[in-house]
Amino acid sequence: MRTDYPELFRDDAAVSKYENVVYRPGGYSASISARQRDVLRGQIRRWFPEPPVQHDFACGTGRALLMLADLVCAGHGYDVSPAMLRGARDAGCTADLHLVPPDGPVPMPARTTGPTLVTMFRLLLNATEPVRDRALAFAAAALPHRDSGLLVLENHGRSRSLRHLGRWRHRGDPWFSELSDRTVRDLLARHGFELVGTYGFALTTPAWYKTAVLRAPAGLLDTYLAPRLPSLSTDVLYVARRLP
Repeated sequence: MRTDYPELFRDDAAVSKYENVVYRPGGYSASISARQRDVLRGQIRRWFPEPPVQHDFACGTGRALLMLADLVCAGHGYDVSPAMLRGARDAGCTADLHLVPPDGPVPMPARTTGPTLVTMFRLLLNATEPVRDRALAFAAAALPHRDSGLLVLENHGRSRSLRHLGRWRHRGDPWFSELSDRTVRDLLARHGFELVGTYGFALTTPAWYKTAVLRAPAGLLDTYLAPRLPSLSTDVLYVARRLP
């Protein structure tokens, strides 16, 4: 696990890599993002009788804000990187963007009214425990009680998955982290949340998408089987609400 994770995304080169390498068109992460977009857009109207306010913590270049922009009444993005926030604005994000310090007191969400959706994508896996706790404390401030709304968390390196079988090839790699369902549940409980649902978006790993002969079957597995097998998925979204 990288202890310098918040510092790694604070320049323009990191933004370019994130958009052009990590999320390159047709690649593994871009395919997952497209499926997440479809599911979340379909669920928003079921979860909320009226459009919620979205607070996206560690918003990066605004991917989660952009996927839901027309379904929420307002959006707020929070990130430690000025470069990432510039990238979000350049990508067409019209949400209110907030630069937050990487440490110190828990950042407070913007004051809003009505139902609230808090989203956190690609943060928990590589973050240290204090960073995870800080993020969940932010979510608890934005969702002070059970009827406030919902929290959606991404785990893009779930330990109980095919990805785990290849861990031996990544020994010593600070970028190869794993995160278990139990760790996520404990984190949620520690901050007064309970898990109410999970959604799977990939059974395969990035290597499948880099191999021409495997790319097509990987896409089929991830599209049609991952939603039915969230307990085995590599990439998972957890939906939580505050405890009564």
